[in-house]
Amino acid sequence: MLYSAANGSMSPWAWKQLLRFFVGFILMIAVATIDSRSLMSYAYLLYFVALLLIIGVEIMGFVGMGAQRWIDLYIIQLQPSEIMKIALVLALARYFHKRTITEIRRFSTLLFPLALVLMPTLLVMRQPDLGTAVILILCGATLFFVAGVQWWKFAIAGSGALAAAPAIWMLLYDYQKNRILTFINPENDPTNSGYHVSQSKIALGSGGLMGKGFLQGTQSHLNFLPEKQTDFIFTMFGEEFGFIGGIVLLGLYVTLIAYGFQIAMDSRNPFGRLVAIGMTTIVFLYVFINMAMVMGMLPVVGVPLPFISYGGTALLTLLIGQGMILSVAIHHNSRIGRNL
Repeated sequence: MLYSAANGSMSPWAWKQLLRFFVGFILMIAVATIDSRSLMSYAYLLYFVALLLIIGVEIMGFVGMGAQRWIDLYIIQLQPSEIMKIALVLALARYFHKRTITEIRRFSTLLFPLALVLMPTLLVMRQPDLGTAVILILCGATLFFVAGVQWWKFAIAGSGALAAAPAIWMLLYDYQKNRILTFINPENDPTNSGYHVSQSKIALGSGGLMGKGFLQGTQSHLNFLPEKQTDFIFTMFGEEFGFIGGIVLLGLYVTLIAYGFQIAMDSRNPFGRLVAIGMTTIVFLYVFINMAMVMGMLPVVGVPLPFISYGGTALLTLLIGQGMILSVAIHHNSRIGRNL
């Protein structure tokens, strides 16, 4: 699809992404061989490093596409918020692994993991990166629920979020407000704030049942479709391969996610179970938010399509996350004491 996005050329996107996939695949296999005990022992350290990198974005990050999210390491442009997704899952999994269900149901026990979620979320929102902030919150909430936090506490948290909605709205940037208003009324400004979604819907609809064929998408190749190599790559895929192609791709994602949750259920230790559920939830949120976004079912928040959209840090962290799921599968019979 990156080859198609460049109008039948391996540059500038396909070659780079192929190299990143090769590196990420090696990292995935390497991580898969690591025992769960080792992942657990370095969980807090990785979280602390990721948090420092996000703080570093505030100091020495550079601006790209209107947001300050990256640190230039010369070899690679690092996006620390992507690393934080993995680090947060590991840190929460370690914390809840060491607590009994009775301890988890105490409010005081939840203050530390709440801080683990909120600190990077607030920093990421400052960049601004609303999509990543939403994923961090939803992934954290999933692990809270799986660990045994009662549903009524989520109801209280949700009510608090609704009550704070006016204050949160005031903190949003103008373009973020426009995206939400466009989502509510997409026809209000079709040539400006609503342009992305309008063109995306036209491209998806024009694909029909079987699609126009590889390299034959008119909306994408005539440059009516913005960000076709990143956030809107599923739209280009749908235009070229149609409804049937979209269903096949969705089926592959469902299979991957189902295997991830099955591996989690087979794990005999809480840490491995939480890690597998957390990493699988991240993939699910990526897929759901991206596809819903390009179809106009959610506001445009800049979330890539897993393993397909162009982006180095996102691809590497997703593959490392899959390596951790494989590690849980390989060591599913391992038992980890709470005092480790």
